[in-house]
Amino acid sequence: MTHIVLGIESSCDETAAAVVDDQRRVRGNVVLSQIADHAPYGGVVPEIAARAHIEHLDSIIAEALQQAEIRFEDIDAVAATAGPGLIGGVMVGLVTAKAICAARALPLIAVNHLEGHALTARLTDDVAYPYLLLLVSGGHCQLIAVSGVGAYQRLGTTIDDAVGEAFDKAAKMMELGYPGGPIIETTARNGDAVRFDLPRPMRGRPACDFSFSGLKTAVRRALELVEPDINAQDKADLAASFQAAVADTLADRTANAMKIFADKNPGPHRLVVAGGVAANQAIKQRLTILADKKGFELVVPPPHLCTDNAAMIAWAGVERLALGLTDDLTVSPRARWPLDAGAPARPFAGAKA
Repeated sequence: MTHIVLGIESSCDETAAAVVDDQRRVRGNVVLSQIADHAPYGGVVPEIAARAHIEHLDSIIAEALQQAEIRFEDIDAVAATAGPGLIGGVMVGLVTAKAICAARALPLIAVNHLEGHALTARLTDDVAYPYLLLLVSGGHCQLIAVSGVGAYQRLGTTIDDAVGEAFDKAAKMMELGYPGGPIIETTARNGDAVRFDLPRPMRGRPACDFSFSGLKTAVRRALELVEPDINAQDKADLAASFQAAVADTLADRTANAMKIFADKNPGPHRLVVAGGVAANQAIKQRLTILADKKGFELVVPPPHLCTDNAAMIAWAGVERLALGLTDDLTVSPRARWPLDAGAPARPFAGAKA
């Protein structure tokens, strides 16, 4: 018997709903982006995001059900992001899921947003456990050993900014626009990636933690060298140099995690890259070279399933439902919710994994 799960995602600035079944079929998947609402501010405004979720979530759910050609009566459970994220947005999605479950007597599955990213490759590529995950997004930059549903060991994380946040801030300094990731990637295509000698933070150090604040400072100093007469080529060269520095940094830290992971797990070894930054083709190319060198299979979900979406939440719900892992209607939303509850909250540079 096929089980069908409705997923709801509202943790940041995408209002999303999806219908996924346990045969790995995405029957319906709708994402409403709020980029235009937040672009004038150069970043996500929590109040605007929450109001947009309230205004659009019901219609997004209806559209996802219509795409899937099913009704509420055909759903076996509802999965919703319960954190981490902007608490106002998380509350909107979780309360909506609770209402549906209460009205239809359906099981509720409260999903960790990071787990949604962590399990996406199992939806798209049927990746077997265990595998090494590089999670790179606007709010997160982590290396995680994934052994099963709910079984996560964090090997490294950022000690300051997430990589997607660094892209946004670098783009803002270069006056390229928002969101920074896609704009920097596009701008960098016409640039010289070796013109600006930018640092590779923490490269060569032991362990697997990241840092990007120094790289942002280097971008600002590079801009000071070409201002006030900065032109389009200057921006393209700086964007390319920044992107190359990020790719090299990610590869260096991931290489350390690969050794730790391979020492503890027999082959075959797989590296899964998830999160919005995984859509960056230059970074993907750099990690492809690394994976080939280290004997890892690289798995990157399609770009539309790397950025925030509800299909990944629904799939996490499918996996949890199969294990009987459901939640009651008293479950609370969380602004913070680490995948590895035993990992230190604030790692320090040079710490051993």
